[in-house]
Amino acid sequence: MGVPVSSTTYSEAVERLMTAATMRQPALATAFAVHGVVEASRDQEFLREIETFELVVPDGQPVRYALNLLYHTHLSDRVYGPTLMLKLCEAAARRNLGIYLYGSTSDTVEKLTSALKLRFPGLSIVGAEPSLFRPLTEVELRTLAARIGEAGAGLVFLGLGCPRQERFAYSIRPFVQASVICVGAAFDFHAGVKRQAPKWMQDSSLEWLFRLIQEPRRLFRRYATTNSLFAISISTQMLTSWFTTPERRTR
Repeated sequence: MGVPVSSTTYSEAVERLMTAATMRQPALATAFAVHGVVEASRDQEFLREIETFELVVPDGQPVRYALNLLYHTHLSDRVYGPTLMLKLCEAAARRNLGIYLYGSTSDTVEKLTSALKLRFPGLSIVGAEPSLFRPLTEVELRTLAARIGEAGAGLVFLGLGCPRQERFAYSIRPFVQASVICVGAAFDFHAGVKRQAPKWMQDSSLEWLFRLIQEPRRLFRRYATTNSLFAISISTQMLTSWFTTPERRTR
């Protein structure tokens, strides 16, 4: 589909982002499920922005399956955004590295801050701000980046939803010396505002169904469109690969 997705694991992703954060080097990461892949495949400007990211981890099981089927990556697990956030927070607490939270509503950010401090007592949350729910001006972007820098944050978590959070990360990159990680619904999940799908549904690629039941009006059209486009595109690519590979043709 023309969208770069990293063949990686939790441990590799955490180490890459923690190294950049410790060295105060800018690094962008996002976790792509089917929706993100399809959005990037349909929007060339968005795709060009994503191509500058250091990591685009396979957040959804279907994305992991596609990597394994098409490119034989042998990934045994996806790299789920909410879980990646927790693993990074754990590493940050262990290495005494500050984190910054940006996105969602005031209530959610407040609950998320409390939940993370309770879960990781040694975690230093040096800043937490809700989204303004609109694009920031360059002055506002620079001012926010200055607050992040003055707070000493090494990791910046964005909970703005795809593709807004990725576009935001791309825009703020020139002004921050930190790892910026787009984690979307992780803010709501870890704050206890929304329920996560049971593990058996996540492992069975049914998380989308659980979320659809929770928010049918918001998600029905998205899933109907993106899931269908993803399935068609991947199936086409698999068939094309099958019939054009010399070893296949000689059988």
